[in-house]
Amino acid sequence: EDLQLADWCQALEPSVLREMIDVVSKEPGIINLATGLPEKDLFPIQEYKQGLATALASDPLTLQYRPPFEPLKNHIVKIMEKRGVICSSDQVFITTGAQQGLNVLTRMLLNPGGDVILEEVIYAGLRQTINPLQPHIHFVKTDLATGMDTNQVEILLEKGIRPPFFYIVPNAQTPIGVSLSLEKRKKLLEIAAKYRVPVIEDDTYGFLSYDGEEKCLKQLNPDWVFYLGSFSKIIAPGLRLGWMIAPPSLINTLTVLKEATDLESSGMTQRGVSAYLDKGTFWEHVEVLRNEYQKRRDVMLQCLDEYFPKTATWSKPSGGMFIWVVFSDVMNTSDLLNYCLEHAKVAFIPGFAFALPGTDASNALRLNFASCKPNKIRKGIELLGKAVKEYRKL
Repeated sequence: EDLQLADWCQALEPSVLREMIDVVSKEPGIINLATGLPEKDLFPIQEYKQGLATALASDPLTLQYRPPFEPLKNHIVKIMEKRGVICSSDQVFITTGAQQGLNVLTRMLLNPGGDVILEEVIYAGLRQTINPLQPHIHFVKTDLATGMDTNQVEILLEKGIRPPFFYIVPNAQTPIGVSLSLEKRKKLLEIAAKYRVPVIEDDTYGFLSYDGEEKCLKQLNPDWVFYLGSFSKIIAPGLRLGWMIAPPSLINTLTVLKEATDLESSGMTQRGVSAYLDKGTFWEHVEVLRNEYQKRRDVMLQCLDEYFPKTATWSKPSGGMFIWVVFSDVMNTSDLLNYCLEHAKVAFIPGFAFALPGTDASNALRLNFASCKPNKIRKGIELLGKAVKEYRKL
């Protein structure tokens, strides 16, 4: 009880997302439209198992401390070509998931108490990353159809706000699911170049596109963008393996910052993934994901139209895993969640879990369409829509 925590730790709140993983794993019969989990039945288990076995059999030092695995970096260079980005292996920085890349970059760029400009509703992992530095947060709105309000970003800069970076998920932003319009992508990059502010592009969902490929920012302007990629959603999250595309001159600095957290990313995992990629079936696997998740997205959108009240609007994502629902009337989705868990056995994430301090998303919720099969999505949305109508009568 007498242990004195750092000042910033004393204001920490439990992760709603982590709590929800515990809830749905312990409660039988819950339809999980909440957590950010991909479909486990689509993991390439046998192929990865073979790749790992190959790595262990061919390299006796697979389990030893090792530098980043060069063949994996070469594979990533080829993967980036598919995203329209030309890079070399000396620009590839291996991370323990995209989250670590985000952590390393924010520590490298953000001074304690510095200014940052963020969307009002944003990936919770970013908040956890910047919390220790206690920045002064300026927020801008996000349009459900076109993404971040880049005009508001420019106004803040004209007022003298000088953030050390812009953070953006341009393709299927989490939690909203919206993709940044091409016009706004170009505008943000123009602002970045004009004010010399680098962009951290989190492209975790960029490979999960359903209505045609959308250009990543790194493709449009390679000079002002740190690119973050991840195998979590396109192979499996348990790998905890991602990458960053960064200037070669910064790789040593990034390595020192990374060593403070985990010394290095698992050499065994790097070799296992590289051996799996050697097989040449990766892009077929990605296409399977795209086709299946697109079907599930379409089912959820259809069911929202069918079962949700007219006071609700929602994003229509062109990729990723999430749909963001906003109620125009008074609706506390935290209380609604408790009601739904008890009476409908359906889980979602209430909007406040993604809202920045000083903003309000209590009338919103996030749904995941990727982790449930279509018949369960239909049942879940029907039950959820019914529960919403019942809850409003209380």
